[in-house]
Amino acid sequence: MPEWLSNSFTSDINLSLQALIMRDLVALTLGMVVAAIYRLTCGRDGRQARSLMATLVLLTVLIAMISSVIGDNVARAFSLVGALSIVRFRTVVEDTRDTAFVIFAVGVGMAIGSGYLRIPLVCIPVAGLAAWLYRPVVDDRPSEDTLIVRTGLAVEDDAPLLAALAPFADSHRLTNVSTARQGASIERVYAVRLRPDADRARLVGAMNVVEGVQTVELRN
Repeated sequence: MPEWLSNSFTSDINLSLQALIMRDLVALTLGMVVAAIYRLTCGRDGRQARSLMATLVLLTVLIAMISSVIGDNVARAFSLVGALSIVRFRTVVEDTRDTAFVIFAVGVGMAIGSGYLRIPLVCIPVAGLAAWLYRPVVDDRPSEDTLIVRTGLAVEDDAPLLAALAPFADSHRLTNVSTARQGASIERVYAVRLRPDADRARLVGAMNVVEGVQTVELRN
């Protein structure tokens, strides 16, 4: 490893500006590598995949920055944990592989921010190989869309919703149920595989006329 690069990953508490910039640049580069591995092995495309790729890169850089701030200061670490505990994430992660890649990016960022460059350099190829070996099997079936239906609290049975969905979808599965609008309504999230001739506008209209439905949203 070049001396100018190894000097940027020392455990010195008083890091120089050059070392901080170098760590951020390395975090950006390796974050892009993590995102590229995700893109090559996730087996799907679309807005959500591209959004997660950007999140992985940004997360790697941010975690590296936070790790540099903490350093060896335990009190500072607990302070940051308390500050970050107020953040609540409500986004539904439909694929467990996405969660694994988020942890992947966090681990890479922590290693870089803590000054351990060799760890991600060794682990990224190994994790990439594991992701490639167990990548999803690509088939010719249409990709799944996300259907979000918000109903009143009185709608406890989703049978009418599924009956309205049946003419438009080959398959469906419920991925998440939660309350919305401060507990005033129920939000159901379905992963649906639409038929080739399905009209999206008609599907939304058919779901919207079901009694108790407040809003319907169909995402790619």
